[in-house]
Amino acid sequence: SAFSPLAAAEADAFHAALRALCGKSFAGEIVANTPQDPADPFLGQSLVMQVRECNGDVVRVPFHVGDDHSRTWVFTRTTAGLRLKHDHRHADGSPDATTLYGGDTRTPGSATRQEFPVDEESIALFQREGRTASTSNVWAVEITADTFVYELARPGRLFRVRFDLSREVAAPPPPWGASD
Repeated sequence: SAFSPLAAAEADAFHAALRALCGKSFAGEIVANTPQDPADPFLGQSLVMQVRECNGDVVRVPFHVGDDHSRTWVFTRTTAGLRLKHDHRHADGSPDATTLYGGDTRTPGSATRQEFPVDEESIALFQREGRTASTSNVWAVEITADTFVYELARPGRLFRVRFDLSREVAAPPPPWGASD
């Protein structure tokens, strides 16, 4: 379904704000993590996002967790709005069994916040991989002048990482599976 002209303009403005960060890297911190799990792989790790590739409608943003370079957020401007997919790789570059999950914006977002409810393809993947809690995921991303927030929410779970866009950090190594 096509978005209204206003919603399309908001998606374009959000995508433009993301593209404006291309080539830059930023440090982040966890600002919400409930329920907290002592085995959480994010705890005590440096968190760095890099807006690494901006090719037409696709923006690839590796999310580095310490020495784990397996995660890349892939944002695509579609005819209907925006899509977020999570590209997960092993150290040798091969795809993880749980990869390319995410969703499309279904309700008009704003220039500063877009929500991505889990799509049918991802629900099937999560069921196949025994990750049924993830079948109700809604991801959201917020971009303001000085912050980028990545959020995962579902009943009983909230995870948010806020990145400081006012201070660039050194570029991390390429994500696993990158061609360069």
